[in-house]
Amino acid sequence: MQVKHEETGNKGGFYAMEEGKKIGEMTYSMAGPEKMIIDHTEVNPSEKGKGIGHILLYKAVEFARLNQLKILPLCPFAKASFDRDVNIRDVLF
Repeated sequence: MQVKHEETGNKGGFYAMEEGKKIGEMTYSMAGPEKMIIDHTEVNPSEKGKGIGHILLYKAVEFARLNQLKILPLCPFAKASFDRDVNIRDVLF
């Protein structure tokens, strides 16, 4: 599995790809130069339970750290993940 990051204007996403097919996505919007709002996470139903959502979240966290951003998780999955994992809260808005 590969994770691709795409940005267009103030929106972007992390996409889990397997054999050229998208199997999961986490999208975000930028709210100013320092805040990233994760608004949606979706994984193909046939791929659920494989940790793909968490892989996408960790890529978003890595991106936030590299770019000195804070993340506001409006997506229920991302919010629940931040609530559970203290190791990623350094980028929490």
